[in-house]
Amino acid sequence: MRIAFFVNDFEREHAGFATTVLSHQAAMRGHDVVYLTPGDFVVRDDDSLCVHAHVLPKKKWKSREDFFKHLKSAQCKVETIDMADVDVLMLRNDPSVDAETPWAAEAGILFGREAAKRGVIVLNDPDSLGRAINKLYFQSFPAEARAETLITKHASDIKAFAKAHKGNIILKPLQGSGGAGVFKLDPKNRSNLNQMIEAIGRDGYIIAQAYVPAAKRGDIRLFMMNGAPLQIDGKYAALRRVAAKGDIRSNIHAGATREAVEIGETELRVAELIRPKLMADGMFLVGVDIVGEKVLEVNVFSPGNLESCSDLAGVDFTGPILDSLERKVTIAHEYNGAFDNRRLAVM
Repeated sequence: MRIAFFVNDFEREHAGFATTVLSHQAAMRGHDVVYLTPGDFVVRDDDSLCVHAHVLPKKKWKSREDFFKHLKSAQCKVETIDMADVDVLMLRNDPSVDAETPWAAEAGILFGREAAKRGVIVLNDPDSLGRAINKLYFQSFPAEARAETLITKHASDIKAFAKAHKGNIILKPLQGSGGAGVFKLDPKNRSNLNQMIEAIGRDGYIIAQAYVPAAKRGDIRLFMMNGAPLQIDGKYAALRRVAAKGDIRSNIHAGATREAVEIGETELRVAELIRPKLMADGMFLVGVDIVGEKVLEVNVFSPGNLESCSDLAGVDFTGPILDSLERKVTIAHEYNGAFDNRRLAVM
């Protein structure tokens, strides 16, 4: 199959990113791999959708680092290809990092829809990603699975919410990712609440979330694929992320550490609660952040830490992901046009 990976840009990609791990393994299986960025799409006068794609040579690479080095080098050929010749388009960008260039932030969604119309399997489903471009999407998941949440721009609302939760809440921006602009309010720093509200509210709406005490032990990042926890022989694609001392953020790039974790009945029950929504929205591969019995976030754009999950579990989780992609392509060819993109995404 020919698989295209859509990313923000090459400068912000790394050899250890989940996107590179997947693309390298796809190439090692003998698939044609290409990369796309927001400015690469072309709609021609005959209504065909083309792309200026970075095309990786079809070969057995010595290492993932060698593969990635070639991708970022001037030696990587750029070819104009028709999207109708692409089997799978993986939308692996993070729209929040392109906040200053809105055209780039939504390019994958807009042209992903066009690609789906032309028979390309687009993952995750672009229509649903369009609704998930900010954290308000999270509110559409069952209330039972979510921590109590308030979304507002009014300081009085946040102060009342904080009082109702005895001063223990998390504040973060409605839009954004990677732990940017996240604050924890507690009785010791409650005098700073106005400054927190001003700092976050400067850029838009504010999310106030009840603090879940289990967060002291860190959160669990669990990968879900086709609506179910990703696992191999009972080993789950999951890890515990423990914040650095003095920090509340569980993001790895913010200094958190990775630990192996056992997935038990609690986490599986949470996954089951959100499964119907993921299935209905055509969310093929997502990263779910769980604390205790609650989901704090669902990363549907570019969930990371896949390699770390594989290392900690001692298995390669790219295997079942690529197996599933290959199966979807086979189904699409055998039942030409019988399934829409959203349904095919989670089959």
